Formats: sequence, C-alpha cells, structure tokens
Amino acid sequence: TAGGGSWDWWGFDSAVIVSVLGFCCWPHLFMRSMAAKDELSIKRMVVMYPTIQIFMVPVLIIGFSAILKFPGVQPADTILPFMLQHAGLSPWLVGLASAGTLAASMHTGDAIMHAAGIVGVRDGLALLWPRPLSDAAERFLTRLLILLVTAVAFYLAVASHASLVALLLASYGGMAQLFPVLLATFYWKRATMAGVMSGLVAGVAVNCLFLAVPAWRPVPLHEGVYGLAANILLLVSISLLTQPQSAEKAEQYVEPGWD
Repeated sequence: TAGGGSWDWWGFDSAVIVSVLGFCCWPHLFMRSMAAKDELSIKRMVVMYPTIQIFMVPVLIIGFSAILKFPGVQPADTILPFMLQHAGLSPWLVGLASAGTLAASMHTGDAIMHAAGIVGVRDGLALLWPRPLSDAAERFLTRLLILLVTAVAFYLAVASHASLVALLLASYGGMAQLFPVLLATFYWKRATMAGVMSGLVAGVAVNCLFLAVPAWRPVPLHEGVYGLAANILLLVSISLLTQPQSAEKAEQYVEPGWD
C-alpha cells in the first residue's frame, strides 16, 4: 500500500480492474476519441497508445530504487523530487527535470480541467438553466467552473494528506461506473434511458458510500467493484422492465458508419 504495508489480493486485483475500466471513460480522453476524423484514426490510437507506456518502465525502476536508497520518505509520492534534491546533481539538471515534470502535469491537467468545465456546463447547467445559454454565458460559466474545480484540486494536492495513489483510486471508482453505460450504448439495443440512469446513479452512490465508510464493505474489494455490481444489476433489470426505444433510434448508436 502507499503506507508500505502489505496489500491483500482482494484490494490489489480489484483496484487494477477498476483502474482499467475507468481509464477509458475519462471525459478528456473520451471527448478526443469522439472528435476523430475517421475510424482509422481511432484504430491507430488504440494500437499506438500502449507503446507509449514503455516509458513508464524506467520511471518504475527509478521509484523502486529511490525507496531502497532513501527509505522512510514521507509522503511516499514525493520520493522523486526528494531524490533529485539529495542525489548531488547539478541544480540546473534538477531545475530542468522539475520543469519537465511540471510541463507534463500541465498537459494532462489542462485537458482534465477544460473537460470538467465543458461537461459540467453543457451536460449539467445548460439542461437546468431556465432559458438557452448564449455563447458568452456558456463561456463565462465554463471558466467559472474550471476555477472551482482547480481550487478543489489544489486543496487535495496541497492541504490533503491523502497520497496520489489513494486519490487516483478514489476517482477511478466513480469513473468506472460509466463503463457499463458505454457498453450498453454501443452494443445492447435493449438498454433504456431509465435503466442506464438508474444503474449510473446507484453505482456512483454505492461507490461513494463504501469510499466514505470502508468498514461496511463485506470483503476488502475496491469500492468501485461494488458500484459496478449495483450499476449492472439495475441497468439490466430496469431496462428489461421498461419500454425500449424505437429500433430506428437504436440503429443510430449501434450500427457502424461515419458521416
């Protein structure tokens, strides 16, 4: 675990499963996929993206070596900057490495912040607003929401004592609840809006419940797995009990074709 203790197979395996399912559902990644110019672009991305992960191997080796060289560093996720500061390297080299790390985090962070603002306004506030939003109002609300999300992220990064791993696993539990919805959208014509929304709300609620009160979990599985179980159960059952949408509407989602 992040604290250095042993991790049972329940928690480890379920955390890996939730991370894999949740990774492909992040809005900033999913939005880019939907903006692909053709089917070949998506196929090329799927093939090439995993090869980039090869660069993670040296990072893992550096991290494990640093733990052996500098044991007891707290918090544990600051081992890399600690190692750079105490390895006797040139200050210029430390500065360049720190600048590269900051640039990499900004490249990911700005995409996440913009996706949160756009989704929050387009799929949230715009639906609840009493009248249609103008472009100027939508842009202002998006910027305001980005500031709020950034403030929360800053608190979690600086003031919170939770590790990066714990924060990531907590977020992946919620994101993984979109995976059954994604499958049902493209591969199951019988899915209905009532089933999808019931499963999504139940999955997120169960995930948050066991995240807040981990002692209530029957076995030490990741809370996202319990959310997925409730999600899939309600998605399937409610969809079978409610009136399906027309075949013409379903064909728009499940049949291949690029317009």
